[in-house]
Formats: sequence, structure tokens, C-alpha cells
Amino acid sequence: MTNTPVTTLYEQDFYLWLEQTAELLKTGKFEKLDVRHLLEEIKGMSSSQRQALRSNLEVILMHLLKYKYQSEKRSNSWRFSILEHRFRLEDILEDSPSLGTYLLDVMDKCYTKARKKAVQETGMSMATFPLECPFTAEQVLDEDFLPE
Repeated sequence: MTNTPVTTLYEQDFYLWLEQTAELLKTGKFEKLDVRHLLEEIKGMSSSQRQALRSNLEVILMHLLKYKYQSEKRSNSWRFSILEHRFRLEDILEDSPSLGTYLLDVMDKCYTKARKKAVQETGMSMATFPLECPFTAEQVLDEDFLPE
């Protein structure tokens, strides 16, 4: 461990701060912890996980819409993208199963964004795509599901 105060270390060498924080936790030296920065990092990790879930969900929904409503342009690239983002979503939910409820909570909001993105990407009318999400959470997560 270095003699640099832990709070200063956070600003100077983040990796070393992480290592020392882990060591302080491991050895039970809680009074030496940089609690303010530790809380910031924990909150940031939580926010980052939720953002990653929303981002991957939006991509899946947008590609499922394109796949369903632009069937003449279906491609391996679209299928690959859908599968890749499903795998990412699966990893997030494996690491943080409690985010499964969050996925259900944000599905409508993510669909609204995905619908707008699909309009921009395809040049099709907003009226082409349903106002309500035509896919269930199970379908979104199902590796084998592709709309007809």
C-alpha cells in the first residue's frame, strides 16, 4: 500500500485506488476507506448496467421491427445484430438477475425509441410500425425468435 491518502489516490491513479480499496475492504480497515468515491463508483456501476440493458434492448427491438416490416431487405447482418445484442442482454441479466424486472419496466419506453429509430433508418412511415410493442419480453430474449 502506498502512503498517498486514498482520497487523493482516486484522482491520481484510479487503478491503484481500486486495488487499495479492495485491500482495505478485504482486511476490514473500513475507517480508511474513501467512502464518498466508493459510493460514486457503486452508483455509477448500477447506472451503467441499466443503460447497457436499455441500449441493447433498443437495438434488438429496432432490428425486429425492420425484420418484420421490411422483409424484402432481411439479411444475415440483421440476424447477426439481433443475436449479438440478445447475447449481450443475456449476459447482463445473468450477472444481474434483478434487472429482469427493470427490463419489463422499460420495455415500452425502449420500444418507443426503437420505433423512431426504425423510421429514421428505413425511411418508412411511423404509421407502418405499431404504436404498442408487438413483441413480448420472452420473444425479445428468445435466440430463435424472428418475426414473420
